[in-house]
Amino acid sequence: MAIGPGKYDDLATYVREHACAEAVVIAVFNGYRGSGFSVQRPLGAVLSVPRLLRTLADLIELDGG
Repeated sequence: MAIGPGKYDDLATYVREHACAEAVVIAVFNGYRGSGFSVQRPLGAVLSVPRLLRTLADLIELDGG
């Protein structure tokens, strides 16, 4: 995982705050700053991010994505 803010960290902050969420993962494809991602989560939740992304990938594949 990249260290420091991602290209869309400001957008991730907006989403996290407006969703009143503890953590957020966003991926942007061909956005106004190009493609990129940002992850905001508490330090203790770092191990849950790969598991979440694997589950998301599995669900996308099941849907034919």
